[in-house]
Amino acid sequence: MKQLLIIEDDPYIAELQKDYFLLHDFGVDVCLDGREGVEKALGGGYDLIILDLQLPGMDGFEICRTIRGQLDVPILIVSAKKEDIDKIRGFGLGADDFVTKPFSPNELVARAKAHLARYERFTGGQKAANTDRIDIRELSIHKSSHRVFVHGKEVSLTAKEFEVLLFMASNPNHVFNKEELFERIWGLESSGDIATVTVHVSRIREKIEADPSNPQFIETVWGAGYRFTI
Repeated sequence: MKQLLIIEDDPYIAELQKDYFLLHDFGVDVCLDGREGVEKALGGGYDLIILDLQLPGMDGFEICRTIRGQLDVPILIVSAKKEDIDKIRGFGLGADDFVTKPFSPNELVARAKAHLARYERFTGGQKAANTDRIDIRELSIHKSSHRVFVHGKEVSLTAKEFEVLLFMASNPNHVFNKEELFERIWGLESSGDIATVTVHVSRIREKIEADPSNPQFIETVWGAGYRFTI
């Protein structure tokens, strides 16, 4: 049974989310306070976090930053904030998805399941094979161990960043637009916010490129999308 934590200060919304996840055989804990929520998240061994932004004790952005700095689990923000700047900030701090209130509980559960499946796929611990590694110039991507090295030095990527990088490196010299990447990686088609693609590409570049402003691996093809160049 997958265990998730809901950090939400509105008791009605928290219980609504809890009820729907219980119906889908999740184990669920609820925290109504931000500071208590982050402490429970860091010590509870959860598979997924559902996070509001406007919380007493500690705001959701700071919670997201803190959790992402120590854990690699899916974080889904559910918030009444609808401005693009809030979504981009959330993605930039490591959130995997952003759902605006009011929301469909069934859609929220579907998104949670999709993110869990993708995290399991890329952190499943399969044994390495001869095709387990992609080496391109100074970049080395180890598939089953979920590790990336640049000039022999390991760089730390989140599970979603790793998935984006691995997908593009596995399909070199092909141009993918943001919508295609979002559908391939997040698997949610048009139900999500494709702004997360731009954020994740930017963060990957900061970690693997010698000069992120002049990328040599993930290039921008203006008006078309992104291409991984070998």
